[in-house]
Amino acid sequence: MSTVTTDSPTGPTEPSLTAPPNVTPLRTAHQGLQLAWRSVLKVKANPEEVLGLILQPVMFVTLFVFVFGQAMMGDWQAYRDFLMPGIIAQSVIFATLGTGFSLSQDVEKGIFDRFRSLPIARSAPLVGAILGDLVRYTITVVMVLVVGLAIGFRPEGGALGVVAAGALILLFAFALCWMSAFVGMIVRTPMSVQAFGMILMFPLTFGSSAFVAPESMPSWLQTVAVNNPVSHVIDAMRGLMVGGDVAGPLLWTLVWTAIITAVFFPLAAWAYRRRT
Repeated sequence: MSTVTTDSPTGPTEPSLTAPPNVTPLRTAHQGLQLAWRSVLKVKANPEEVLGLILQPVMFVTLFVFVFGQAMMGDWQAYRDFLMPGIIAQSVIFATLGTGFSLSQDVEKGIFDRFRSLPIARSAPLVGAILGDLVRYTITVVMVLVVGLAIGFRPEGGALGVVAAGALILLFAFALCWMSAFVGMIVRTPMSVQAFGMILMFPLTFGSSAFVAPESMPSWLQTVAVNNPVSHVIDAMRGLMVGGDVAGPLLWTLVWTAIITAVFFPLAAWAYRRRT
């Protein structure tokens, strides 16, 4: 008797699920938007997170306006109008830490291992997580504004100025998301992400024009505050909401947004591929 043998095929017998065919930027964006809805549903499914998004602005506005307002300007109403753009920016910037924290949690729980078994673009889960977090930041902006209006804040720029200022801080937050995502991918535990992120964000926010004018700071700190990217975005928001120079700070904000995105988007994508 003779045995009949057949050669095994030289190519793969089934398509690779980790590298689906026909991956295009448009398809990746569509898949990212679908996964962004997952992030939105996570907020809906966690009432305590929504409660935090509501209570944090109330706490920040109340403490800074009523505790420090009299000491800073001798008039808490005047300090309220100066402070509101800074409080909005600070609240959103701190909220971007949640991006890295959430990504690190998902990696720990093996969520991204499940995503790799799906016929989707490799970067779609990362894009979806960041787009979904923009919804959280929008809630933060709205809540700070509601608290400010409740204590008498009336922006001279009107609704258009408020919307433009909100869009500007969300654009800047989108850039910071990539920084947060990079930290979330290179730091091993979610708690370490939060600790390391605070080390980065505290100097950016408190060493800016958010709470006091740079002119009142020591000379060395004034130099830092004037060149701080957070100062530029806050000054642009302040100009849009309550009046003042807009063109210069706005241009610098767009430049810093482009720089931060250009640096940390590829770094976050590299760290994401390496970690997952």
